[in-house]
Amino acid sequence: MTVMTTKTNLLGLTQPQLEQFFETIGEKRFRAGQVMKWIHHFGVDDFDAMSNIGKALREKLKASAEIRGPEIVSQDISSDGTRKWVVRVASGSCVETVYIPQGGRGTLCVSSQAGCALDCSFCSTGKQGFNSNLTAAEVIGQVWIANKSFGTVPAKIDRAITNVVMMGMGEPLLNFDNVVAAMSIMMDDLGYGISKRKVTLSTSGVVPMIEELAKVIDVSLAISLHAPNNALRDVLVPINKKYPLEVLLPACNSYISRLGEKRVLTVEYTLLKDVNDQPEHAAQMAALLKDTPCKINLIPFNPFPHSGYERPSNNAIRRFQDLLHKAGYNVTVRTTRGEDIDAACGQLVGQVMDRTRRSERYIAVRDLTGEAPAKPAASQS
Repeated sequence: MTVMTTKTNLLGLTQPQLEQFFETIGEKRFRAGQVMKWIHHFGVDDFDAMSNIGKALREKLKASAEIRGPEIVSQDISSDGTRKWVVRVASGSCVETVYIPQGGRGTLCVSSQAGCALDCSFCSTGKQGFNSNLTAAEVIGQVWIANKSFGTVPAKIDRAITNVVMMGMGEPLLNFDNVVAAMSIMMDDLGYGISKRKVTLSTSGVVPMIEELAKVIDVSLAISLHAPNNALRDVLVPINKKYPLEVLLPACNSYISRLGEKRVLTVEYTLLKDVNDQPEHAAQMAALLKDTPCKINLIPFNPFPHSGYERPSNNAIRRFQDLLHKAGYNVTVRTTRGEDIDAACGQLVGQVMDRTRRSERYIAVRDLTGEAPAKPAASQS
């Protein structure tokens, strides 16, 4: 009878976890640092290539461990330099990772779930339904793949990936442990050495997990707001029904206050034509955020088939931005990048083996009526 043994995937282990692994196989803890550098600094997945580790230990590692990232299904490069990877994870579903170069900054947008357990009405990822949480190795594996694609030189000052945002497919706080582990590796000097200010987790508002996050890590926080009142947000971001604005914002303020160092909350607001882009919405938003240290990132809607929503005009976008500026807020409008390869914000879909039947219901409504389910009216307040 053949006994099957499961090898430990070292890719997703934090430094303390890797030290513990080496202790369990009878080796010194310092070996963790050596191996971690090989994995994340040099992108190595072959133990035989680890030249400062003895042959006996390399053989032991080959018998008990592996370094395995997600399978790359495809890679596209936009005319503006944006890159998108489609990678297959263990569940069989595919997720997407996007790299956005801008000036001297390179931002990697990382996915945390295959599909999304939430169903924000304007997001194409949500229409795919939900399949599974990614493992820590599958989350950090997206950084590993992207980093290797640029050539991994640890002493290189002008690194290709300077920022990481957990804003890809999925709700990161619903995959808490794996996302926290991956972000820890991103910030570890033996991993990718990215500043805590430049690793950002974006949430739709899972309030209990925001409170838990503050206990274990100090990454930057972004909130997907998208509406300045509960009535409209209940439709656009349904989790608001469970954690309304009067619960969400105090949790965000508490998280930011613990960080100190003049850190602020990033407020993400997707502008939808005639839905949430009116002057009254800007006024409501200004009043809502008056006690929250924040910067506001306006995101013009990126259309996808049968969404039921449209992008506002440039004049409407500028008007909304100007009203918030006059109210004293730091407001930027996100430049749409990678739209020609469907890599823009809100367009990530992957290939999700939906366990929720949400995608099936969405397609049924679309096919029956010729359009997506009805969008909310701008008059909701």
